Amino acid sequence: MIFITAKFRIRPEYADQWPDIAADFTAATRDEPGCLWFDWSRSIDDPTEYVLVEAFRDDAAGAAHVQSEHFRAAQRTLPPHLAETPRIVNATVPQDDWSLLGEMSVPEKG
Repeated sequence: MIFITAKFRIRPEYADQWPDIAADFTAATRDEPGCLWFDWSRSIDDPTEYVLVEAFRDDAAGAAHVQSEHFRAAQRTLPPHLAETPRIVNATVPQDDWSLLGEMSVPEKG
């Protein structure tokens, strides 16, 4: 899978509205057949920073994402709300879902 984490620093006047600002892009991306997940989180240290964790089935799904109309629309509509260019980590990993963090395993109740 293609695993991507990106940090978005939002202009302070838009930080609280960012989930709504990115809502159409988020929904359309989640509806892509090759999207495994597309999840936003807000930093607890910096209220203007959002972290996007996304994954796509394979290279073809990642390419379809960046070639989609909703991605092109996001390239036009999201940057005016940003304080800086987002930072990204993009890697291909040999799995297709989350693995368990064994070092912090929780015993099953029963």
